[in-house]
Amino acid sequence: MDKEKIQTLRQLTRLLKEYNQMAYEQFVNRTRKEGYEVDFYGAVKPFADKVLAAADQWKPLALEWINKQHPKYVYHIQINDTYDNLTITSVTAFQKDTRRRRFLETIKAVDYVLDAMLNQL
Repeated sequence: MDKEKIQTLRQLTRLLKEYNQMAYEQFVNRTRKEGYEVDFYGAVKPFADKVLAAADQWKPLALEWINKQHPKYVYHIQINDTYDNLTITSVTAFQKDTRRRRFLETIKAVDYVLDAMLNQL
């Protein structure tokens, strides 16, 4: 894997970490508040589209990186699960009926994989 791809993967991983943090803050600071109204086309869809676009670029690079570099403690299944979790949390962060504990554990799982990758990139 060339340096340009690794640099792109590093940037996308950091971006996804930011998006994950934004989803957490949305859920904790706004969605759970009394009187919160969801604006699907104004807030949810634009955020989910940004996350999906970044995740779609990130996933093939991450899988290629695993195949070529064989990093410790990062496996294909984690990349697939992290991709799925990112796309799900980008939407559920705006839903009042989201279970708090499950959402927070998913956010932690995504952070764990992204941090493990950043430590080895």
